[in-house]
Amino acid sequence: MIRFENVSKLFKRNRVLDSVSLDIELGERIALIGSNGAGKTTLIRCLLGEYTHDGRVAIDGQSPRSDRTSVLGEVGFVPQLPPPLKMPVGQLVNFAAAVCKSDPQRIHALAGRLGLDLAAIAARPFNRLSGGMKQKLLIAIALGRDTQVLVLDEPAANLDPEARHIFFHLLAERLDNTTMIISSHRLDEVASLVNRVVEMDMGKVVLDDRVAEEFELAAMFGVRLVLARADAAIAKTLLGWQFADRGDGLAWHGLVSGPDRLRFLGMVSRYVGLLVRIEMAEIDPAIVLQ
Repeated sequence: MIRFENVSKLFKRNRVLDSVSLDIELGERIALIGSNGAGKTTLIRCLLGEYTHDGRVAIDGQSPRSDRTSVLGEVGFVPQLPPPLKMPVGQLVNFAAAVCKSDPQRIHALAGRLGLDLAAIAARPFNRLSGGMKQKLLIAIALGRDTQVLVLDEPAANLDPEARHIFFHLLAERLDNTTMIISSHRLDEVASLVNRVVEMDMGKVVLDDRVAEEFELAAMFGVRLVLARADAAIAKTLLGWQFADRGDGLAWHGLVSGPDRLRFLGMVSRYVGLLVRIEMAEIDPAIVLQ
């Protein structure tokens, strides 16, 4: 499906990629991790055909560089930093749909599922949207095409908890026929999304390992917390996760998506001195998403 064969890249005299070789099959979900400067973004840019390089990169046997138009028609990409586009939202959606030969209404529908009404902001320039709105639109554009490859760079970073639930559910709908490369500098942010971890350091692959899948991407957990005393800091954090309390600030309840479970527990661990009890039980996501 995707092959990197002895791929190297130099910027001036700095070797950013150093003989990287990887084979990625259809249906694999790769966590591409590593610190800033490890080579993750450069590898992605080579995959998208944006950089010249030594070695070979291929998607289904085609070169993203020399066969860029046909190859990129098979790739959906969500960048970490939204491009500074001044194009109105409606025009951007129509342009993106035309490039990938998709129906603009499909993008509208996906954005709506993420909580973004594109019709209401059609005349607004893309660069005037909030960070969360930009991210939802870019995700809708990436998922609104029939692609076999999704490249996602910190894809859920600007999403609210409810939108994250929907986003993970949308990814779950693509598991059987899509390869995903999810880049992050933190494994705990993406560990629950993937079935393989590739770590880079100083332009080299230093780890390539399989990950056990404990639950489905669309899994949802009902969570209840009991605190020893009311506390403004944890209350603010739980409200950010859209939790609710019973009125005294001591007992809280809410929903956490399966892929966010590790992230949520990491957050809660900062307040371990306040926790009396925490309960987490899997529930039917179909009921929540109705």
